[in-house]
Amino acid sequence: MITDVHGPLEHRQPYSTAYEQMLEKVRYEGAYPTREKADEAVRLVLAGLGRQLTGDERVDLAARLPLEAAHVLTAQIPDAQPLTGWAFVKDLAARRGASMATTRWDTGSVFSAVVAHAGPDLTTRILHQLPTGYALLFGRAELNPAA
Repeated sequence: MITDVHGPLEHRQPYSTAYEQMLEKVRYEGAYPTREKADEAVRLVLAGLGRQLTGDERVDLAARLPLEAAHVLTAQIPDAQPLTGWAFVKDLAARRGASMATTRWDTGSVFSAVVAHAGPDLTTRILHQLPTGYALLFGRAELNPAA
């Protein structure tokens, strides 16, 4: 279970409307029973993405996400060696103590909301920066150029 570093719910500031809408999209796409479960998934996956993404793509994505989501993404220090898509899911599963299947589900649910904010061009740029295996996580086919 992920713990909330922000403290008890009664001491939290309300989320922005944009972040609330993002949580509702993730909750719907992932069929989460509560907004809190969707928020857990968003924070886990965006923190993981923040450890993988660098450069202009990171800055541009943060500018398009709701402020709360952008903070989660940019609070992470990028890893020196980016993970493949499979290793990314495996890493998140280990951090959360969840199954690979559940973590893969969380990742796809969150990335569908990320794509909605990023748009097709930025999503393509992000996928070109990341190692293999992320396209399917972002809901796209993984196409390899012909040799």
